[in-house]
Amino acid sequence: MSRRLLSSGSPFEAAYGYSWAVVANGFVFVAGTTGYDHGTMTMPEDAAAQAEACWRTIEAVLTDAGASLRTIVRATYSITDRTEAEAVLAVCGRVLDAIRPAATLVVVAGLLRPEMKVEIEVTATLA
Repeated sequence: MSRRLLSSGSPFEAAYGYSWAVVANGFVFVAGTTGYDHGTMTMPEDAAAQAEACWRTIEAVLTDAGASLRTIVRATYSITDRTEAEAVLAVCGRVLDAIRPAATLVVVAGLLRPEMKVEIEVTATLA
């Protein structure tokens, strides 16, 4: 089995022992992605804006891996406040449009840092 690890350069990866994405067996497994801009390590306060930032980061790693948003087959959305669900799902719906992967939304008690309101994890096939 060939296995390729991709890194965003985020300090979280080295500190916590994970990869931004793993390419294996024709799939790209993208780690749970929050709304951080990894260049500035800043994050918008609004949950919908965080979801937008998640998708920008996910699109970048999929491109690096040789895949794209069009090849996503599964998505998991974690949110910390159920009242934000519609706003976050509207962003996901706009980004994924006709792609329509198998998807799950979960409401969680919290994410690693209190400012994190949204985390998105995807699996894609190689383009």
